Amino acid sequence: MGIWNKAIKCGRREVYGMSKSIAVFNQKGGVGKTTTVVNLSACLVSKGKRVLMIDIDPQGNTTSGIGVDKSIPMLTIYDVLINSIEAEKCIMETGVGNLHIIPASVQLAGAEIELTSQNQRELKLREAIERIKDQYDVIFVDCPPSLGLLSINALSAVDSVLIPIQCEYYALEGVSQLMNTIKLVKRSLNPELEVEGVVLSMFDGRNNLSIQVVEEVKKYFKGKVYTTMIPRNVRLAEAPSYGLSILHYDQKSKGAEAYLELAEEFIECSEEVI
Repeated sequence: MGIWNKAIKCGRREVYGMSKSIAVFNQKGGVGKTTTVVNLSACLVSKGKRVLMIDIDPQGNTTSGIGVDKSIPMLTIYDVLINSIEAEKCIMETGVGNLHIIPASVQLAGAEIELTSQNQRELKLREAIERIKDQYDVIFVDCPPSLGLLSINALSAVDSVLIPIQCEYYALEGVSQLMNTIKLVKRSLNPELEVEGVVLSMFDGRNNLSIQVVEEVKKYFKGKVYTTMIPRNVRLAEAPSYGLSILHYDQKSKGAEAYLELAEEFIECSEEVI
């Protein structure tokens, strides 16, 4: 897609335009990784972007959360990593315009062991993404809640990392380990890797704890935290059980409004300048 002629200053960094690949990563479970991948992707598509989701989490929640029936035979990211199938052959439509997915399968649970004996095992996903990157404006990789080979593959393959953090008491627990992992990958495997931003989820403005957590996270990730925060919202929790993004489940909900705002902010910080 080429380099942009200009750079945009977004309060985080200067961004030069090209297709972007982003790992959505936090080794803590239940922080909103999959919710962010599915809903931010759908909202970006609603604003004219072509988006690919890669589900590299053995739980496959992004796959089921966008309505893919995991019980039917299909090519998945496992086939890309282990069987050297071309990524393009594994891409599926989701029924949402320009939103596509490379799904996960239960076989991923054993992929870490299978990868250990392979040459350049940390770079399998990078090779796959390079071949398809220019077909999309944004590629999101939904990582497992662990620091194993699957997550290392994701971090080695992408341009940046988006970190979802819940507004809860233990919000920053494990974050230093997460950042050390990112630094290690940057030093040894992916020197261009950087933090794209931090998304705060499960925010409740009536709760003093939520407000305190926001301040703590902002101090830790100076200038990296998105202004838009994702609120506690029942409709957000319900949407995955219907295989729908919040935008297609309840567009008028507070969750949908928040993710649309986040998409606007994301675009503002990375939109192409002609």
